[in-house]
Amino acid sequence: MRTIRASEIGVFLYCRRAWWYQSQGLESQNRAGLAAGTSLLRRHSRGVFFAGAARGLALLLLLAALALLTAYLVRQAL
Repeated sequence: MRTIRASEIGVFLYCRRAWWYQSQGLESQNRAGLAAGTSLLRRHSRGVFFAGAARGLALLLLLAALALLTAYLVRQAL
């Protein structure tokens, strides 16, 4: 009995025919499409990373502005 990997289950759940081709040892003939998809995924991943970094920076700047506003209002009250 052979071992079934999690990635193989993922391929099966996504497309049973692709799983069958892979289990027969057949290579994809759509190399250009696969390369384009990989490139798109990398660009998207970078965009998601930078969006998260920008969000973190925005939160940090907001907290700094609130701290400065609080210090200013406390100083005005005295």
